[in-house]
Amino acid sequence: MELEITGWCTRTKDDITHPRAACGSACHSLWSLNTHLPLWPPCHKPSTTKAGFPGMLEGEVFMCDRSQYRTDVCNMRGDIRMSNSTHFTLYAVDKSTPLGEEVIKPYTRKWETSCMNNVHDVILHSVPSSLASNSVCDVQHSAPGVVFSTGGYTGNLYHEFHDGLIPLFITTQHLNREVVVIVSEFHEWWLTKYSEVIQEMSNYTVINFEEDQHLHCFPEVTVGLHIHGELSIDPMRMPDNKSILDFRDLLSRAYTPSLEELEPQESEVPEGSTNVADASKVSGFSNMETTKQLTILVRNGTRVLLNLDEIVELASEAGFNVTLLSPDATTELKRVFWILDKSDVLMGVHGAALTHFLFMRPGSVFIQIIPLGTDWAAATYYGEPAVKLGLQYLPYKIKPAESSLSDKYSSTDPILTNPATIVDKGWWTMKEVYLEGQDVRPSLVQMRKLFEKAKKLLKKRIPLL
Repeated sequence: MELEITGWCTRTKDDITHPRAACGSACHSLWSLNTHLPLWPPCHKPSTTKAGFPGMLEGEVFMCDRSQYRTDVCNMRGDIRMSNSTHFTLYAVDKSTPLGEEVIKPYTRKWETSCMNNVHDVILHSVPSSLASNSVCDVQHSAPGVVFSTGGYTGNLYHEFHDGLIPLFITTQHLNREVVVIVSEFHEWWLTKYSEVIQEMSNYTVINFEEDQHLHCFPEVTVGLHIHGELSIDPMRMPDNKSILDFRDLLSRAYTPSLEELEPQESEVPEGSTNVADASKVSGFSNMETTKQLTILVRNGTRVLLNLDEIVELASEAGFNVTLLSPDATTELKRVFWILDKSDVLMGVHGAALTHFLFMRPGSVFIQIIPLGTDWAAATYYGEPAVKLGLQYLPYKIKPAESSLSDKYSSTDPILTNPATIVDKGWWTMKEVYLEGQDVRPSLVQMRKLFEKAKKLLKKRIPLL
């Protein structure tokens, strides 16, 4: 049986079910093009969660909400102990408190069976208080604990924000950092990468669930995270009406550079391009008034901008100071943030790296170049969320003649003339043709018009403080 490996999860062909089969004829051909998943959740109306938010529960609680399509969330409140790095136990005093065991996978892709099969279980017990041992707590916490997994598709930037960081913000932001973060399937590289962000969410040291050998006692524990839409937050479902703008403010606080970090760093830069190493030079800290900053996310391997040099020259002629950015797994996110926070325009070809639009300031312009066969995913995963963040969104849809596929196929081939019929054949065909087999060559005439439109939008925006 053929396997595909994405992040920490594997998928077989048998796991891929076309969404129309799951959602009925009203559902479009919805595929998560950047995550290799059939996109089912948008076919379902968001459920009203029964789970409570940590710090807002009353009395003794032992309950799990399994009504949501994207996630399960369990609440425990009372005398709770985390022991043996395997489970949490509530020692119930109230006779009305349910007793028993619950097993939960604290990751926000509940519908994706093949992925969730690889996410570790967290076991919850509720037993009578008479069974409590006389063991003394090694650590007595006064703040509630929140448990989630960095397994699943962690390793992909989109999923690290969509599946983890934004849901963690949704679940805990009202606690004003008075929450203990407990991570199942903990990775040191993940904490190193996101330490500044986690510190803005919690005042306490992150606990490695599987490896910590101390007896931790909590007044309250939530296992699993609340999640809303794609890279977005629904204020109507938040305790205090916070939105994705508030999450972006958190990123700004986390990545605000120190005076030492603002000092220019010497680095060798390839001619005609700029890399992350000299972020302090190019990211506009001098508050340049006239020249607008354009950052282009450069892809390598697939969906490459074949005429990048010409586009850079064109953008320069249009009055932009151009930065080329090609972040990888070793790139410090704070340096990427410094560049994008001071950029006026972000442009890139559809893919997970566009998650960096979260680093742009409201009012700036986001240009997404959309290859053939990716229209819906481009809008759903990046276009619509960018608008919710307050960005001015300019999609550029690649025409058949602008795709490298036109070099391989006849001008009358359905691959060029009717991509929807190819997508309908399933993930593996679509992936091979449109994601792994396509580069793009946008029309310079149209790109010139796009840059002019971006400049007009920038003139209308409210000046940033």
